[in-house]
Amino acid sequence: MIRLSSIIETFEADFLALYQHKLSSDHYQTLAAMQRCRTEASPMMRVECPECDHHKLVPHSCGHRLCPHCQHHESQQWLERQLKKQVPAEYFLLTFTLPAEFRPLAWAHQSIVYDLLMRCCWETVHTFSRNDKQLQGTPGAIAVLHTNTRQLDYHPHVHLVMPAGAVDGKRKKWRTKRRGKAKGIYLFNHKALAKVFRAKMLAGIEAAGLTLPDRYPKEWVADCKSVGTGEKALVYLGRYLYRGVIREKDIVACKDGQVSFRYRNGKSGKMERRTVSGAHFLWLIVQHTLPKGFRRARNFGFLHPNCKRLIALLHVVLKFVPDPSAAWFKERAPVLCSCCGAVMVIVQTRLRPAPPEVVPVPIVSRESR
Repeated sequence: MIRLSSIIETFEADFLALYQHKLSSDHYQTLAAMQRCRTEASPMMRVECPECDHHKLVPHSCGHRLCPHCQHHESQQWLERQLKKQVPAEYFLLTFTLPAEFRPLAWAHQSIVYDLLMRCCWETVHTFSRNDKQLQGTPGAIAVLHTNTRQLDYHPHVHLVMPAGAVDGKRKKWRTKRRGKAKGIYLFNHKALAKVFRAKMLAGIEAAGLTLPDRYPKEWVADCKSVGTGEKALVYLGRYLYRGVIREKDIVACKDGQVSFRYRNGKSGKMERRTVSGAHFLWLIVQHTLPKGFRRARNFGFLHPNCKRLIALLHVVLKFVPDPSAAWFKERAPVLCSCCGAVMVIVQTRLRPAPPEVVPVPIVSRESR
């Protein structure tokens, strides 16, 4: 497997020479964190064997959101929390895409535009749910911001996983969409969603004091499709929530100044390969660094973290018990003792790395010269 840290070490100089004018302090921190992740330069933790008292130092992971082999446990915890909030309704995956003409604006004002993007998506589905004849209430949604395509290009869009159900607070009712005769449950019209989303985004950008592009399309893109119980959609979103935009096993070649990686074509479903220069490959990854403190995953409506009592009440009233499948969860790999093979226990964390060994220079006295 080709490690991302080795690619950074190989092409860092070329990358900085070509893209230094585009980089912020956050980008530099991203590059440095992934380069020293789980190396001798990273903080260390001491592990000890309870059987034979053998101990050793193990490098910490960097924990950065773009690192491809970090925060696996956090991703599992997020997925487990979402599955515990399941309700008895068919789930839908909605996708709202920002047109290409707005990408320079989004790049220049990331915190503002990304926040607007997520809020306008929620406000759109909230409006549709309250006006829907069968729902007439407040829905719940799990929203995740993605800034990349499968080819790693810059492409801001938001995915929402939401059940086809709503809570009417005034009448204290739970309503769900009824199944049709032929096509099953129908949630919202994607063209109507895109039209309302467009209006809300344009109004929000102007209210934020930003300048709209000279030209932009009249018709925007939104998608709405059924995903059954929602488990697979949540697994898909959780996979890229904490663990970067590419897996290291998808980096297939690094030679002659170029890097090749594979990705799945969304239309054909087949694996394809893209080859770029090493410097450009680093830019494809680093450009997806989010502003510091920005929350790319948010829960809205009755799925908000403050609505735990409401979710528990729905489970009781509807006689529904969520069953988070254990198949989605993998235990954290244990550290095994090299002496007896027992599972080692972490006893200290965040220890400073040992300073590099310095070879002493012999002092030559004047008399011996």
